[in-house]
Amino acid sequence: MTLVKFNNRTRNTAPYFNNVFDSLFSEAINKNLTVNKVPGVNILETEADYKIELAAPGLTKEDFQINLKKDTLSVWAEKKAGETDEKKDYTRKEFDYFSFARSFVLPDSVDAEHISAEYVNGILNITIGKDVAKAQEKEIKVS
Repeated sequence: MTLVKFNNRTRNTAPYFNNVFDSLFSEAINKNLTVNKVPGVNILETEADYKIELAAPGLTKEDFQINLKKDTLSVWAEKKAGETDEKKDYTRKEFDYFSFARSFVLPDSVDAEHISAEYVNGILNITIGKDVAKAQEKEIKVS
């Protein structure tokens, strides 16, 4: 039996060659781990209210939970795969769980009594009314 010593200097002489393969494999492995599970959000402000549009397709209105605590609006959703009476002799089946949580800090001009939510065509629409008395702008003169 012959022992062959590994020369570590070869890795340093051609780092570009090894880095190409290292980056290809590490990117392929890490790409699946860093999938963004938080849905995208659009926020619109009008004179009368704020509108939050949250893209969450594949859910139902029962999957959402919306909570207002002080000045923070929190939105949670959780969906688990439904149990079926199928046989368990499948070749491959991946579990289907989906959950996310988003929080929004609301400005002082929000009217907490006028908040509504509606889920239509995969988009959760949250409408938050403004308190006109708090939202008035005022110019302050310097003396």
